[in-house]
Amino acid sequence: MRTVNIRDAKAHLSRLVRQVAKGESFIITNAGKPLARIVPIDQPAPQKRRVGFMTGLSVPEDFDRMGRDEIEQRFGANI
Repeated sequence: MRTVNIRDAKAHLSRLVRQVAKGESFIITNAGKPLARIVPIDQPAPQKRRVGFMTGLSVPEDFDRMGRDEIEQRFGANI
């Protein structure tokens, strides 16, 4: 793995980031001592959108009244 002095990393940050984005990695050093390892982030695969998967779904006219009797019976409330 390639090493880069911290001063060079500061001076050439944009170039180094482009190289990391292409899959390269490197270690930043200061006075020959390793400080940080710079590696590319694994990009998650984009998820496919399921367009129209609910096509044809219909809501009954009495949707807001469905189960009314059972709710009144369980909770004793008038709706």
